[in-house]
Amino acid sequence: MDKDKVIDIIDRFRIIPRIIIVLYSYIFYNTAQWFMLLDNPTAPQAMFISTIVGASAAFFGLYVGSDRKK
Repeated sequence: MDKDKVIDIIDRFRIIPRIIIVLYSYIFYNTAQWFMLLDNPTAPQAMFISTIVGASAAFFGLYVGSDRKK
């Protein structure tokens, strides 16, 4: 398979942004479950979970902003 054809397939199906979204979803789910199971969360733990949740805007922006090259 030609290198340009492989790059075109990656661009067309937006493989990299989809992988990022799937990995972020996995991390988000696991950290949310961990935080909800804590009996008495501390301020640093709450700050950590708010950072993970706040990163969703960046990952969503990367996913939406990544468009197929023309």
